[in-house]
Amino acid sequence: MTDTTQSTDRSGTVTGPEPEIPAEYDLPPDADPSVCAHCGAPFADEELLALHRGIDHPDALDESERDAFEAAYESEQERLRLFRLKALGALVLLYFGLLITYSVFA
Repeated sequence: MTDTTQSTDRSGTVTGPEPEIPAEYDLPPDADPSVCAHCGAPFADEELLALHRGIDHPDALDESERDAFEAAYESEQERLRLFRLKALGALVLLYFGLLITYSVFA
């Protein structure tokens, strides 16, 4: 096994070797994932990694990681709220569209 010890510089950037990605994750050879320093889980981008850290490793977060988690969580909540409103609108349009179609052809 290789050394997976990492350190954090003054800007909060993690330095040192990347942790090994467990074999259970099947990644394409050209993938450039963001890897969790605690468990080695790969993620597509930094926002998903921040959400993972905040949910699965909350005790190991420093202040900058906690801020990144809170920002990612807020962003995710806004996107979910918007999706729910769009889904509700689509269901209402479908319902009234079918109701009007039935009333015209029945």
